[in-house]
Order: sequence, then C-alpha cells, then structure tokens
Amino acid sequence: MASSHQPKDFDVFLSFRGEDTRRGFVSHLYKALDQHGIQTFIDDNLHRGENISEELLKTIEKSRSSIVVFSKNYASSRWCLDELAKIMECSKKVLPVFYQVDPSEVCKQTGDFGNELTELEKKIEDKTKVQRWRDALSRAANISGWDDKNRGTESELVQKIVEEILNSDIIQMPSNGATMLVGINSRMEAVTKLLDFESNDVRMVGITGLGGIGKTTIAKAIYNSFSKRFKAKSFLENVRESSKTEEGKIRLQEALLKGISGDKNLRVSTIYEGTTRINRILRLKRVLIILDDVDNADQIETLLGQCECFAFGSRIILTTRDKSLLADRNGLSTYEYEVEELDEEEAIELFRTHACPSNEVPEYYLKRAISYAKGLPLALKVMGRDLCGKPIDKWDEALEYYKTNPHEDFKKY
Repeated sequence: MASSHQPKDFDVFLSFRGEDTRRGFVSHLYKALDQHGIQTFIDDNLHRGENISEELLKTIEKSRSSIVVFSKNYASSRWCLDELAKIMECSKKVLPVFYQVDPSEVCKQTGDFGNELTELEKKIEDKTKVQRWRDALSRAANISGWDDKNRGTESELVQKIVEEILNSDIIQMPSNGATMLVGINSRMEAVTKLLDFESNDVRMVGITGLGGIGKTTIAKAIYNSFSKRFKAKSFLENVRESSKTEEGKIRLQEALLKGISGDKNLRVSTIYEGTTRINRILRLKRVLIILDDVDNADQIETLLGQCECFAFGSRIILTTRDKSLLADRNGLSTYEYEVEELDEEEAIELFRTHACPSNEVPEYYLKRAISYAKGLPLALKVMGRDLCGKPIDKWDEALEYYKTNPHEDFKKY
C-alpha cells in the first residue's frame, strides 16, 4: 500500500527493515492482515532519502497501533530508527516482533544488533538523536511481543499476530450509516443472542420482516461488530436482485469465495464450479456468511449448496421476507428473528434526525408523518430527507401525497 498525499487512519503501521524482511516475513504478515480487513500501512518506497518525511510521521500519528519487526539490520537504518522514535513518542499500542534477533540484544543494544547501531552512530553528529533512538529501542524491547524462536513456523507466528489484533480493540469498525441506528441496539442484542457466538455448533439465523423494516441494517451492524472473530467471512448484499441472471449468480459466488478463501483474484466459470468450490471451503473453515435479501431456496443452494456440511462454529445469517426459507435445512439449527416496527418514540427520533436535525418539527406534522410511515425505518428516512429543507407550508402538500402514494423509494421493498 503506497503512502498517499493525505494521511488516513490505519489500524496498523508496519515498521521494518526492508532488506531483511520485505520479500519474506513482512510480505506474508501484510497479506494476512489485509485479508482479515485490518487496515495496514506498509511503506513501499524502496528509494528512501536520509530523512523521514513529514507525511510518514503524520501517518504514524494517525495509526491506532504499530507492529515493529526488529531484524538483524534494523538498527543500521536511520529511517527505521526515526520511525521507531516517533512510534514510541506517540504512545500508541506497540507490538514488537523479534525476527531472527534476540530481544535482549535489542533492549541493551548488544551483539550484532548493537554493533550495527554503533557503526551508524559514528556517522551521526547529533548525539541527542542517537540517544533518542537508544531509548526507543530499550522501551520497545521491554514490551511483550513475539520472538520468532518461540513461535514455531513463520505462518504460525503470522497467525498469532493477526489473532491478537483481531481480538483487541485496535480495529475501528466502519459506521453502519443512519438508516436505522435508532432502536438498533435492542434488535442487535436479540439477534446476537440467537447466534450465540460462544457455542461451537452451526447456526443459521433468519432476520425476517417487512420491506424497509431494517433487516439489512441490523445484519450490517452484526457483521461490523462480530466479523473480526472469523478468519473467513462474507457479506453478500442484494442477493435477490443479483441472482436474476446466471452471470449475476456467478458474480455472487466469486464474491463469496473471495471472502472465505482470501484469494482476491479468484474466478468462477460456471455455477456448478462455484458451488463445488464453496462447499469444499465450508467443510474446512469456520465462517460467518450473511446473505442479504434472499427470496427463494435456489439462491441459497447456489451459494451454500444443500447446507449439508459446515465447519463447527460457523454462522449463517439470511435477511428475507419469506420465513419458509428457514425450514428443513438438512438438520442445521435454524432460528428466526422477526423485526418489529419502530415504536412511536423511536419513530419520532428517527424522523426528526432526517427531517429537521437542527430545528423542531411542529407536532401536527410530526404525528402525520409517523402515522403514514407505520413504523418502517426506511419510510421515515425517505420522508424525512424529502421534507428536509422544504418550507413548512409545503409539508401539507407533501404529506398528503404520502398518505395515498407511498414514496417509490420504499414502495418497492
């Protein structure tokens, strides 16, 4: 990932000595982090100057954590040492990895590692800078991290690092948007209870209800909150619409396979090939899969086969209006959560959010809008956005229209 002109927030900043680890350990680590949706900055500038750039310093500041890969030549690079000093100065979460170097040598700057720093020091006139480097090395080496000598293979070490990050509070999950944040906590809690992520069985939960009731928003919130627990996961939106053609079904299969296999270049030629490859992975990996807006059994079979064999601990969520799709799934434990309409208090809060965020809505118009929406979050959102900015004397005309002609944006749902 190349650095950009406007530094952004990253979950992880990777600091490493390129000649030691770029093409080996670090490349594997970066790929694993990226496949798990962990936003990671890796500096791909192979022709660095003497001084670290202001842009890179800002990137370090904005990153929520840093993984520092100490290797035998790390201390020979003033660039790496400047990065480390800035990382330790920011007091963010620091995760040290000791790759083919002893932690005590990093801490005390002894052995071959210390000799590299001593040779670099001879070229540096600013001894204050050198002392800053030495202090940063000592502090970083005293943080609990990973020593490759005690972690088995490189792949096992990479797995341990990724798991720790996924189980930490480092990752910032994306926002769900404002479609139905009002009232979502209690609905999420009910679905989460049915999913029972601590159980090792296989479960399918159907989120059912009227069109526009907020099924997709709840599913997205669940995915954003719990997907980091799964190495293999996929959220497929608009399954009903995308499944109208054979090409659309194949594209859905490819999207699902990319999520659960980690291979972003994967391609599928036929539906049969896609289903076969999906089922092969489902037998081996604990997955979280969400199929959004499903309306017939064929769509489920195209993407999940006959639901005959999932790895233990897997969770599948369907959003659908058809409750019968949850019946008789080859012995799979299936549960249903039917989304109820917003109550009056929730409906008022949501409508106000979209219709007039900074001003009071007259009670007369508020009551009319709520009664026409009938507790549907999408209807409240669409009406609110449409009315927002209109002079209040135009609301009568608009609300009268909604009374007899539901807005096209939610009529189709």
